Amino acid sequence: MHRLPKAAAALIALALATGGCTHRRVAPSTALAPARMTTIGVNAYLWRAAVDTVSFAPLLQADPSSGVIITDWYTSPRAPGERVKLTVSILDPDLRADALRVAAARQVQQNGAWVDAPVTAATTQKLEDIILTRARDLRRAALPE
Repeated sequence: MHRLPKAAAALIALALATGGCTHRRVAPSTALAPARMTTIGVNAYLWRAAVDTVSFAPLLQADPSSGVIITDWYTSPRAPGERVKLTVSILDPDLRADALRVAAARQVQQNGAWVDAPVTAATTQKLEDIILTRARDLRRAALPE
């Protein structure tokens, strides 16, 4: 369970989803855990997965009603001259790839001051993939056996 935050932290330190297409909708089986969990305002699996994934950084805001998680600046011990800040937005009550957006800000230290630096799209995409995979794992774990 603690591998995902470490993986996300490693990704941020180093470089710091998938939507299935079908032409036919099939009615969900009653044996499946629901993909839509709205008791907190957003998809509960996405919410939990996002909080778990970004838990390596201190949280500034985590609002399950709006689906927004904002971290404070995080500096990895492996890269002390670099820091990142993340914003995760859950945009839909369904467990879908397009229901999640991750934005990252990165700064590097130059001459004793923090200066904005670019974040690659691959970095935020990888974080989205980690969150989506974790959310799907949580949903599978909730399935009755």
